[in-house]
Amino acid sequence: MENDRELLYSTQHSRTFSTGSDDEANESGNIAGDLSYRIRQSGSTNVPCDSQRIHWDLNYQEAAIFLQEGGNNDKLYYHPQNQDALPAYLIAHNTLFYLLDLGASLLLMSLAMCESPAVSKLQLPVAAHASLEIFGIAILVLKLFLNMRWIGVRSFVRHKRTMIKAAVLIVMLVEAIVVIIRQTNHFRVTRSLRPIFLIDSYYCRGVRRFVRQILQSLPPILDMIALLLFFMLIFSILGFYLFSQQQGDLVFADNYFFRTIEDSFVSLFILLTTANFPDVMMPSYARNKSSAVFFIVYLAIELYFFMNLLLAVVYDTFNNIEKEKLKKLFMHKRKACQHAFNLLVTKQNSSTIHLKHFVGLMKYYKPKKSRRDVYLAFKFLNHSKTSNLSLDEFYSVYEVALLTWTAKQGAGSVWSTHFYYPLNKIFVGIFKFANWKWFDRFIYLVIAANFVWIMVDTIQISTNPSIEAKNDFHTTWYSIVFVAIYFVEVIIKILGLGPKKYFTSGWNIFDFLVTIASLVGVLGTLFEENFYYIVVLRPFRLLRLFKMKKRYRDVLGTAIVLINRLGSLSVVMLLLYYFFSIIGMEVFSHYDLRDCCKNSNVESYYTTGNSNGSAQLAYYYLNNFDNIFMSAVTLFELTVVNNWFIIMEGYSHVATGWSRIYFMLFYLVTMVVMNIVVAFILEAFIFRIQYRRTMQITDIDDHGLMKVDINLSSEEQRMCLCQVLEMSGCWIRQQRDNQSQNDNMTLFRGERLRSKEDFSLRMYNDEVKEWEDELDRRRSLWSPDYVIIQDIEENEDTTASANTASTSQCQQSMQQINRIC
Repeated sequence: MENDRELLYSTQHSRTFSTGSDDEANESGNIAGDLSYRIRQSGSTNVPCDSQRIHWDLNYQEAAIFLQEGGNNDKLYYHPQNQDALPAYLIAHNTLFYLLDLGASLLLMSLAMCESPAVSKLQLPVAAHASLEIFGIAILVLKLFLNMRWIGVRSFVRHKRTMIKAAVLIVMLVEAIVVIIRQTNHFRVTRSLRPIFLIDSYYCRGVRRFVRQILQSLPPILDMIALLLFFMLIFSILGFYLFSQQQGDLVFADNYFFRTIEDSFVSLFILLTTANFPDVMMPSYARNKSSAVFFIVYLAIELYFFMNLLLAVVYDTFNNIEKEKLKKLFMHKRKACQHAFNLLVTKQNSSTIHLKHFVGLMKYYKPKKSRRDVYLAFKFLNHSKTSNLSLDEFYSVYEVALLTWTAKQGAGSVWSTHFYYPLNKIFVGIFKFANWKWFDRFIYLVIAANFVWIMVDTIQISTNPSIEAKNDFHTTWYSIVFVAIYFVEVIIKILGLGPKKYFTSGWNIFDFLVTIASLVGVLGTLFEENFYYIVVLRPFRLLRLFKMKKRYRDVLGTAIVLINRLGSLSVVMLLLYYFFSIIGMEVFSHYDLRDCCKNSNVESYYTTGNSNGSAQLAYYYLNNFDNIFMSAVTLFELTVVNNWFIIMEGYSHVATGWSRIYFMLFYLVTMVVMNIVVAFILEAFIFRIQYRRTMQITDIDDHGLMKVDINLSSEEQRMCLCQVLEMSGCWIRQQRDNQSQNDNMTLFRGERLRSKEDFSLRMYNDEVKEWEDELDRRRSLWSPDYVIIQDIEENEDTTASANTASTSQCQQSMQQINRIC
């Protein structure tokens, strides 16, 4: 339905204006159309002479906004509706405002350290932290006001995430005002919702996508959890009837795991985590050995079947969501390109974009790009060599806009080719040596020898009877030799491959960091023994040995790829901890666990005295919610699972049995998130293997860098350097018609790292073609005036005249270059 609404938007909001010029825009966007409408409504007959230029500039700007919305996956029906909405849009999408929004979100979250219960050294007066909260809320309210200003009230109300933010802000503002008036804190569980604003900030887009995937994965996951809990309830009832009435009243003091149906359910819930096994089984097992069958069957069904089935469901759901997300993003970018394309074509040629208008677009879309880079991008997109971009060619604008262009002397040249003699010859020799296969094999041999030496050295130190010997580290001759070899290898590869190419490889960056750390450590130990802790990083270089085997390359390559995306996962986990920490502080911070839980199975863990030899176990009272940091530590212990039920039982005794819901819910949520993390890792690993098989390559890292080569003539380069001259695409058509005349050409290479989206689109090539056909069918259905790109046969009649015009245009352009530049 959203796709249909966006397509309907494109057909209903396109306007046509006429200026009576040969360079007449086919459509006016909302902004330029609104300006034209105001001029007509004013009844003014004095239309400015530069009206056409203003209209084109507004079209360029709006087309750039469309492309930005496509790249950011913003809904197109939240596009600025008129010229009045443009200032609010530009402010809301300004880098400084992004930082201000991020700062306000972090400010609100950091107040948890200053509000009661606060960290002892960071506590602020009530008026101070409440005033800071109102200040942060005011910034976020300003953001909402700007959003409402440029998307309109109706669209603002329809946006669910924005309405949730608005509701939370209103509640938080009222609470902050009440705190200032009363000059005291009260029960404020709404503080746990502060992460919403951080998730919605621009710089947390990856976090927002990860959270969205979690929410989209929930329906089948909740179904599995409901089934799991249902079977747990069945076993709880069965366990209650089997074990609660053994040997009369003595059992109630002995077998406390199944005294009531509540105890039975809680015990089996804990057993699902294996934290209380075999303790939960032993009282019943001591009386009847056959009772072990109950626990074995329960664990086999719940832990080994349903939990693994849950992981399978999570992985399947996650994988389907990944592919569906790829499809939606692909089609969304295509639709954004279509909207931008319609604003850049002229009435005289409504099927292609002229170079002049492409340059105007890039002035707003990528303002830091030079004229040469923009021309190179255009020339690369123009596969037909007609000096005009068709819609199919324009679809690749997202890929080309990220390319970084550098001049090359030749397709097979090295970075040092332009050095003066004899340095160029020396560096070419270093380049060949750095790529020599026996050089790599020698380094692998050195690393293997280093591994053996480290093991022998470590065994000798560990078996030394002197404890001080383990920390009495001194630089040895073989340490210096190995580090020196590694350092020479790094220097050779940097000089041979060039700094830019060397540091584009993840393995090279890893080698460089470990080598520099080892070098600093070896040099440092000559003056200070504490540098020993840096030298111990050397064994990490041994990971390079695993690069020799394909399977290990897949594992470590997946780990390297995931490092960039694990940042979002880490932030999600921190926000999850923050949410539950605030709730825990509000509910449990005023309870003292010392010497609690009398006459219970966890009493020994909270007894602070030394009686009954319990001093070693009595530190569990430190697992509390006295401030945000201690709450996070407590939640981490719950995440690790081991003995987590001791903390839960402690609070259930000092507070109420209902407090168990908090701890059980936290376990279920973290279990779901961690299962999604496992599915995330599995998907990345399996995708890497499938891509390699589909593309029939030995290593996916070989496709990690996108490279394109474009030749520019000396005339084209002079045209790009002449800032006052309008660029012309005539040279592109002339070079196509005179392919043999390619003298004085300079090779330029564009490079960029491929993303997961790029790899996916290459692997799912057949599905991508189906998506393209589906998008064309939808657009033709919703827009009767949809412009179909003309076939090549329809353009054959105009080829001769176009070639003549192109030659004349090139001659005029060359004369202008010689005269002006």
